[in-house]
This record gives sequence, C-alpha cells and structure tokens, in this order.
Amino acid sequence: MTVATKKTAHDVKDLSLADEGRRRVEWAERSMPVLRLIRERFAKERPLKGHRLSACLHVTTETANLVLTLKAGGADVALCASNPLSTQDEAAAYLVRDHGIAVFAIKGEDHATYYEHIRAALAHRPDVTMDDGADLVGSLHMIALKRLDDLAPPVRKWVESLSKDERAALLKGVLGSTEETTTGVIRLKAMAKDGVLQFPVIAVNDSDTKHLFDNRYGTGQSTVDGVVRATNILLAGSTAVVAGYGWCGRGVASRLRGAGSKVIVTEVDPVKAIEATMDGFEVMPMADAAPRGDLFITLTGDVNVVRVEHMRRMKDGAIVANSGHFNVEIDLESLKKAAKGPREARPFVDEWMLDGKRVFILAEGRLINLAAAEGHPASVMDMSFANQALGAEYLVKHVKELSKDVHRVPAEIDKEIARLKLAGMGLAIDTLTAEQRRYLASWDLGT
Repeated sequence: MTVATKKTAHDVKDLSLADEGRRRVEWAERSMPVLRLIRERFAKERPLKGHRLSACLHVTTETANLVLTLKAGGADVALCASNPLSTQDEAAAYLVRDHGIAVFAIKGEDHATYYEHIRAALAHRPDVTMDDGADLVGSLHMIALKRLDDLAPPVRKWVESLSKDERAALLKGVLGSTEETTTGVIRLKAMAKDGVLQFPVIAVNDSDTKHLFDNRYGTGQSTVDGVVRATNILLAGSTAVVAGYGWCGRGVASRLRGAGSKVIVTEVDPVKAIEATMDGFEVMPMADAAPRGDLFITLTGDVNVVRVEHMRRMKDGAIVANSGHFNVEIDLESLKKAAKGPREARPFVDEWMLDGKRVFILAEGRLINLAAAEGHPASVMDMSFANQALGAEYLVKHVKELSKDVHRVPAEIDKEIARLKLAGMGLAIDTLTAEQRRYLASWDLGT
C-alpha cells in the first residue's frame, strides 16, 4: 500500500536499504559522464521547471541517475517500475529517503502491485510521461478510448472513482512522452497507425546513440551475464539459439560466440537472416534448432516465439530465457498445461518436466538481464539516458510543433551525445576541412 514518509508518497521494499543504494548509485554515476554534464546544465537552466513527470522505467542505479538529472532540471518526478522483477530495491530506497522522489517499485512485486504502482504514477497527474514498454501510455490511452475493461483492476478501480471531467483532464494535461525500448516503440507506432495516439512521443530507442550501443552492447553483455549468474553454466562448447537478429539479438549472438558458444540464429525477416548468415551464424527455423540447442534466448518483441511444440523437441536439461521486454516470448501458459512444475532448481531457475525431460525456464520468462543480474552497464546507459533527458527537454520546448505521432530524437542531439561520450572517454576525432565541406555539398565536382 502507498505510504508517505517525509511528505513523499512511496511504496518501496525497505528504506533502510538507502545507504547501500547511495553507494551503488554513486558507483554507476562514475561511468555516466554525459548524463553528469547534462545534469550540471539542467541545474543551471532548469528546462523542466514546472513540469510533472511520471516515469515507468526499470528502477536501477542508472535510472536513479536519470531521475536525479530530471529533478535537477526542475521536474517534479514520480517513478514506477516497468517490470516486476527489474527493480533494484536499494536504488529505490535511496531515491525516496535521500531525494524525496516518489518511487513505487519493489523487486518481485505481483501483478496487482505492479499495476497499483502504474496507478500511482498516473495519479501524479503528469504533463510529461517517460516509458519503457509503453504500459503507462497504454493505460492513459485505454482511459481516453473508454476501454476500461482492458485496464488492470487497480487502475480501473481508480479511474472509475474519477469524474468524467477528471478523466478528461488526466489525458488532456499530457504534453507528450518519451519511449525507451523497441517493444514500446512498436506498440506506439501501431497506435499512431490506427490514429489513436493522443500526443507526440519521442522514440528514444530509435536514436543511433541508443539502439546501436544500448541494444547491441548493453543487451549483449547483460543478457549473457544474467544467464551465467542464474545458472553458472559453461558457455564454451555449448550450442546457443538466439531468436531474433535485431540490434539486441546481434549483441547477444556476438557475446555468446565470444564466450565460445556455437550460435544458431532464428529469424522471420529474410534480410536479417541473410545478415546473420554473413556474420557467420547458422540460420534455421526454431523447429530445427530446438533439438540442437543447450541454451535458448528470445529477443524478438513478439509472442510465443518458443512454444511447447519446440520444447518437446529440446534436449533434456535445455535452458530457455527471454531478454525481450515482456514475458510473452516463451509460451508459459501452454507449458503450464502440458508439463509438471515448476520446481525451483536455483534462484530464477524453474524446472519443468515435459514428456519425461527437464526444461529450465529462467526468471519466469521475464527480462533475464535485469531479473538475475544488474541490467546494462552504466557506461552504455549513459548514452541511453542522455537521450531520455534531452528528449524530454526537446519535447517540452517543441511540443507545439510536433504532431500526434512517434518522432525520433533530432539528429543534432544524437550527435551531441556521441560527441560528449567521446570526450568523456578521452577520445578525439577528425573534423572536415573547408575544402571537404565544400566537396560534400557540391554536385558538379567529380573525378
């Protein structure tokens, strides 16, 4: 239940964890020089002053540094978790106790509590939202479209207590949103295509300094880290099956190969399948990969990528994990009907018996990198959250110019983040000469 301490509404596991949270947040901040520079500017210019911002993000040490940057910029911030298993309770406690941030997140929270926290973020009455997976924006739109039956019970009960004018004001007051992840952007683009998106959204995920680095290097390393922490398996000599060869799949496949795994890629996109082949990976349908794999990791953003029909063909002891945003990529509902279990083999490892064979599901099919490990390294989240902070600033400055659609962070902001990151790494690059600029701008100069 939501409580108030020091006049700050919150629902976190234990405020006594705040000291450990402070140490961990400070450790992450050392690897986030771009966000630090933005925070220093925000503290002087206060570009978000007067704005109420509700964020639905993974509550981690890196996120804590983003939230402190938004607060430095003048925003009144409320934060809830975007996944029931991704919260770092120490970071949540630190934000509440030491900074007065309204945080609603507990690692391992059940479905009802998760949506009670979404409700609390909506009750903050934001004029800017920040999402990772579009659950917050999705709930707002269900209210706007009067689809109350599609709302989770805690949110629906609250909405039904509001007057018609209060419901209208809840959505009307929102200037726009930013979105962190591929899954969320997919949902939002579908909303825009259907003509139901009610305000502009900045697709942080589509920025080059986000998806080329966070998705590839961050997801690549943290996913493998989560699998190894949960299982302690030896990757060298194993056969790993990676479902999906987008930027996240590329990163995971590369890291697994680097650890000595033989990697198979499954895809539905012929272009990505060709790319995986030319990158040196075997490519085949999941049905053919199922008997060969020791480890399966899904990163597609789609439903039921690994189904019971595939699990029936797997080896005894096969390990199945997901690193997509939602826990829908492994068909757990059908597994529950067909198999015996689960039995906890280790923390975050459930054993199921299917046709006399063991199948191990990691982290209940949720994001393995955040459930069993610590998520992306701070140095890569530095760029992702720089995009979030600058995307929010851009949104409030230019909202009148933006249509009700999904927009990229402007290229000049993207390049500025890259420039700041290079500077933070102590690296310099060449600049164009005047002659080179003229040549690139011309059309009549050839051989």
